Amino acid sequence: MSLLEIKDLKKYFSTPRGQLHAVDDVTMSINAGETMGVVGESGCGKSTLGRTIINLQPKTAGQVIFDGRDITNLSKRESKNLRNEMQIIFQDPYSSLNPRYTVAQTIQMPLKTLKHMNKADMEAETDRLMDMVGLDQRFRLSYPHELDGGRRQRIGIARALAANPKFIVCDEPVSALDVSIQAQILNLLMDLQDKFGLTYMFITHNMAVVRHISHNISVMYLGQLVETSPTDDLFEHPLHPYTKALLSAIPVPDIDHPLKRIVLQGELTSPIEPGVGCRFAARCPYQTEACNEKQELREVLPNHFVSCCKVHELNNI
Repeated sequence: MSLLEIKDLKKYFSTPRGQLHAVDDVTMSINAGETMGVVGESGCGKSTLGRTIINLQPKTAGQVIFDGRDITNLSKRESKNLRNEMQIIFQDPYSSLNPRYTVAQTIQMPLKTLKHMNKADMEAETDRLMDMVGLDQRFRLSYPHELDGGRRQRIGIARALAANPKFIVCDEPVSALDVSIQAQILNLLMDLQDKFGLTYMFITHNMAVVRHISHNISVMYLGQLVETSPTDDLFEHPLHPYTKALLSAIPVPDIDHPLKRIVLQGELTSPIEPGVGCRFAARCPYQTEACNEKQELREVLPNHFVSCCKVHELNNI
């Protein structure tokens, strides 16, 4: 059952040269209790998509249906109430925390502003949340600069959980962490999902990480989705040329494994007034005149959607 449905979502930014199409006609559905991974190069619009969905920034057009409710145009009060159900974990655990707040004060902020708890209840709930994310009680009075990156990210997770949300945008939550700490945080997120039935949008540029945590994956390129599929299907049978290039860049821990890197050539299409054609065409080795026409996501395999006019020919479907 879908918890979140996004229909033709757009987010444009005005620049002196025209409208920058950061998110353009994105449509997707995320089932309750599952993780949708969103991958792509830096600057493709992944973070903008996540922040627009949860109303951290206003959308230009489109529709967002959350838990059966249209949250496209909410009042200020309604948007605040939505924070109880939709939260975000930011990429940089240091810059996203107030340096003047202790661990306890940071976790208690949503308890105070969203849950309106009294002091005694906040103290008890803080203890519970710290235990839940693996933070020792001795860090209650510590400040962010006194802790390592992994513990700081656990604070961010506890702060998000304090609102008791159904849906969390995880905006590259492990990219600033060491590899060993990344695994701990990923396992923590999956354990919390199993325990509380949480639904995630997991944003990353790391294909190995997204495979570990996601049930489905959407591949994004210059503001648009080019492929979306169940995780195993995407890795076993990628269809879009851009997806194939991303997967070819995953390191293989085997010196005898032949490398088959796909190195993309050509210039990036400008995200400012990019036109209606395929935005990957300028870097695609299979470009044809048909690429100048609008490309729509089409279901070419069960639950496997791709936006490419050459997909049947290239993949012998």
